[in-house]
Amino acid sequence: QVLLAKRKCDGTFYAVKVLHKKTIIKKKEQNHIMAERNVLLKNVKHPFLVGLHYSFQTSEKLYFVLDYVNGGELFFHLQRERCFREPRARFYAAEVASAIGYLHSLNIIYRDLKPENILLDCQGHIVLTDFGLCKEGMEQEETTSTFCGTPEYLAPEVLKKQPYDRTVDWWCLGAVLYEMLFGLPPFYSRDVSQMYDNILHKPLQIQGTKTVAACDILQGLLHKDQKRRLGAKTDFLEIKNHVFFSPINWDDLYHKRITPPFNPNVAGPADLRHFDPEFTQEAISASITHTPDLAASSSSASDAFLGFSYAPTEEDI
Repeated sequence: QVLLAKRKCDGTFYAVKVLHKKTIIKKKEQNHIMAERNVLLKNVKHPFLVGLHYSFQTSEKLYFVLDYVNGGELFFHLQRERCFREPRARFYAAEVASAIGYLHSLNIIYRDLKPENILLDCQGHIVLTDFGLCKEGMEQEETTSTFCGTPEYLAPEVLKKQPYDRTVDWWCLGAVLYEMLFGLPPFYSRDVSQMYDNILHKPLQIQGTKTVAACDILQGLLHKDQKRRLGAKTDFLEIKNHVFFSPINWDDLYHKRITPPFNPNVAGPADLRHFDPEFTQEAISASITHTPDLAASSSSASDAFLGFSYAPTEEDI
């Protein structure tokens, strides 16, 4: 659950992500949560990654206090508009690539890029969020083999349960770019097993009147062989230098000097028009009252989440 909160001393709005300890322990996801916290602490210096301000815990729950972003999920806007024109899709893909490239420079792979994890801020810039599946310590040639991600965006090597590297993130970027341009992920089927078969064996189909550059980058990012995929040789540098992104000045992009192609036109922090009412009308559970069915034993919960809490020092502020 994500709550909207306001700091009493200065009226600053934050998003508060609430997690139940017992659920995390039951699913054996303690390491994922601690990895998410560690990655969030590194993100503060990048314009397109959500920032962590505080993290704290009670006997039952964990709390991440994050940047509040109310331009809506990219998923929400895609559902409403079906697909985007090429300049708009390029802008979002460039900001996402910049964020992924930064994570890779810290030897972190993201592993869960999808429109639901890409938010728009009040000006229309992207903010990448949800770092629960990130893998730290991934050097340039390093591989891992954990099966994780979201079905529509899984790379072939992940499906095959083969060792994979940073290029899984570039596959996902290709899948998201394809969805922005065509309205559906590249190998989509309602039947998940059929979709997996499509990802593994079906050639990429690019229909309609897209530019040569758009077709080429999609073919490069969605190459089924990770060693021949765009980004396999020089990582983010290859993506930056592709002709599809030639209209982008990357320094201007990083410093948000490029006007976003879409302005969410939010009236203020309380403007929730870009969120699905399913979420905004959800009941808020009490934070501190005891909930027997969700309470973890305090000793095991404390041991499982040692070092979770964080508050910035004066130097960080």
